[in-house]
Amino acid sequence: MKIAIGAVVGGLIGLGIGYFGKCASGVCPLTGNPVISTVLGALIGAMLMMK
Repeated sequence: MKIAIGAVVGGLIGLGIGYFGKCASGVCPLTGNPVISTVLGALIGAMLMMK
């Protein structure tokens, strides 16, 4: 359960970074694409909540 919560919170943070990121050219993979930043945020959040 904690891993799922970490994935959701991380995904929301990643979505915010991807949506409000300041990379207008689209070259930056993390801030230029909300889908990639959401997936990476969810993975990082899930890994942080693992024991």
